[in-house]
Amino acid sequence: MATQDRQQKSTGEPQDFGSTMQRLESLVEQLEAGELSLEDSLKAFEQGVALARDAQRRLDEAELKVRQLTESEEGGMELTPFGAAAENHGER
Repeated sequence: MATQDRQQKSTGEPQDFGSTMQRLESLVEQLEAGELSLEDSLKAFEQGVALARDAQRRLDEAELKVRQLTESEEGGMELTPFGAAAENHGER
């Protein structure tokens, strides 16, 4: 974990969505423990906001890819809203 934290700090942000979420969860745990100084708490909060935005961006990009790659019944590709695909298959 320490190696992962050093890698993330050196590159600025985690390399994938899972790493982003792990780092965000770690920051939340540190903040909830209440053992950080005010300055460190503010830094952790700022990092958390940046990570949350990064995670949301990654989710948005993934949703766009899914929407673009939805296959039509005729075998072709068609653009289908993300929620509509799940509704059509009774998954919602």
